[in-house]
Amino acid sequence: MTLTRPDLALRVREHVIRMTRGGGCFLGASLSCADLLVHLYTRVLRIAPAAPRDPERDYLLLSKGHDVPALYATLAELGFLPTSRLVRHLDPDDVLYWHPNREVPGVEFHAGSLGHLLSVGAGVATDIRLRGGASRVFVILGDGECDEGSVWEAALVAAGRGLDNLVAIVDRNGYQANVATEELIPLEPFVPKWEAFGWRTIRINGHDFDQLDRAFAELPAQRGKPTAIIADTVRNKGLPSLEGKPERWFVKLSPGEVEQLIAELHGAAGAALTSSPMVVR
Repeated sequence: MTLTRPDLALRVREHVIRMTRGGGCFLGASLSCADLLVHLYTRVLRIAPAAPRDPERDYLLLSKGHDVPALYATLAELGFLPTSRLVRHLDPDDVLYWHPNREVPGVEFHAGSLGHLLSVGAGVATDIRLRGGASRVFVILGDGECDEGSVWEAALVAAGRGLDNLVAIVDRNGYQANVATEELIPLEPFVPKWEAFGWRTIRINGHDFDQLDRAFAELPAQRGKPTAIIADTVRNKGLPSLEGKPERWFVKLSPGEVEQLIAELHGAAGAALTSSPMVVR
């Protein structure tokens, strides 16, 4: 069976919903970035499950580490780890925990405390340049995370060093925890802020794969500058009953509630996903 990117993103979202059992997870923001992760791993990143530590690979750093269920699910669907392992989310005998852990195949760096990984990404990008490498570094940030001063310190350094092998992707779902970003600490006008810090900045619909194709078609977007992609997304994307609801950011669901949401995800019929072998196109 051949899966399109939307089909694969649907699988990822189903896995994320199932990971709300037990101790729960950050459902809203994980669902908002699922399409971004699927696009990056299937169309952009130069990395393979057979060699996740290849020194010539591209790097993806999930700075908004609480969205790791979407990363775990994407990696599992693409063969970095067995999908059957996802049921061990929060199992004390495994390392599939609430935040990224480098012991999970495909995870590049620990995350959890927000605002740190753009600095790490700038460091990795600098190292690649000093070694004469061609690898690129992609850092996924939350929009609320951009309240952290360390994000802007890293942005200044990256632009000052001309790190055009560094790409920041902001999952702009409009919420920080259970408050709208514009009610807490307004970020807009967001694109001019990144541009003022020396980044070539593009704004897109983060759920539109055609727009994602165009935004990532040629990197760097401008030679000599790091690239920032502001991806407008919807919290809890794929679940109309929960989309945009600020109180549904972290959830712990019963098995029955999980099945209800999966049925909603697939439509009124609640058709089950196929387990046939796939090729992503």
